[in-house]
Amino acid sequence: MDKLSLFGLLIAFSGIIGGQLLEGGTASALLQSAAFFIVFGGTLGAVMLQHPARIFLNGIKMGRWAFVTPKIDLQKMAYQLTAWSSLAQKEGLLMLESRVSTIQDPFVAKALQMLVDGNSAEKIREVLEIDVSVYEESCWQGARVWEAAAGYAPTIGIMGAVLGLIHVMQNLGDPSQLGSGIAVAFIATIYGVGFANLVFLPIAGKLKAITLQQMVMREMVIDGLQMIANLESPRFIEHKLSGYISS
Repeated sequence: MDKLSLFGLLIAFSGIIGGQLLEGGTASALLQSAAFFIVFGGTLGAVMLQHPARIFLNGIKMGRWAFVTPKIDLQKMAYQLTAWSSLAQKEGLLMLESRVSTIQDPFVAKALQMLVDGNSAEKIREVLEIDVSVYEESCWQGARVWEAAAGYAPTIGIMGAVLGLIHVMQNLGDPSQLGSGIAVAFIATIYGVGFANLVFLPIAGKLKAITLQQMVMREMVIDGLQMIANLESPRFIEHKLSGYISS
């Protein structure tokens, strides 16, 4: 669980609600079901229209990364690659085959299996770079789903404000109906702008940051296995991989 994300979200909404209370308002005044359905329904529909189903569902699935971040331990991976190098030099590449079944990451398992199968360093990089490229594009498209939501939400919020004002104009003769229409107008705008900048854009940014970290780790794996295939010394491999960690 990413405590920083939860803490940041809590601070953001506490600031909005706290400001409302300091101004003499109430927290319940910010709850408006009509505005909610206008903004979130409109935003969701627009995002679904923009993206193919596979990309949309992948983006929604990736959203949990902002709060449950995938484990990316570069230090552990560097240690693992160095250990594989030592084992390969002492007992041969075939001794690494027993390690493949213990690896949970499909990319790392595939990479190690290619090494065990006797592929050259060039072939290993050639095949794995395709996997990296496809995975990276998939992750970027997932992040763009949240960016799209951030782009549509404020505009849909303005539409909600206009709808609220239309309701007000239609009921000028009935003062009891004016309050709800004005509430929809202002709350819809708050929902659109607030969620775009406090939720959707930050999630998109975090997904991009996590994607970059994953790309660094995958490049480390490719580089490390290439060096093992080229029979580089474990000490050299350790020194070179340490550069990924310090960056």
